[in-house]
Amino acid sequence: MFARRLQERARQLGISNAEAARRVGLDERRYAHYASGRREPDLATLVKIADELGTSPNWLLGVPFANEVDPQLAALVDRFLNAANAMTRQEAEMCVIQAEAIVAAKTRTRRR
Repeated sequence: MFARRLQERARQLGISNAEAARRVGLDERRYAHYASGRREPDLATLVKIADELGTSPNWLLGVPFANEVDPQLAALVDRFLNAANAMTRQEAEMCVIQAEAIVAAKTRTRRR
C-alpha cells in the first residue's frame, strides 16, 4: 500500500520520483526502493516523506479514517485533503465555503 500511495502522491503533485526524492532530501535510489515496494522507511523517514509531500503518514500507509464506513467516501476525503494541502489558505477557505454552501442547500431542500 505504501509504495502505491507514494506513487499516487507524486502523480497528484505532478512530480517524478527524482523530484520527490529531492524534496524529501533522500538519495534517488533509496526513494526508488520505497516507491517500488522493495523497502519501507523507518518512522522518522515516513514522517519526513509525508510532511514534504504535503500529506499524512496515515494516508501513505492506507490507514482509513476511524469514523468512515463508506470506503469510497473515505477515498474522496483523502483526495480532497491531499488537494487542500497544496492550496493557499485563501483557496482552502473558498473550498470550505463552497462545501458548506452545498450542505446548506441540501439541508434546505430536505426541509421543504
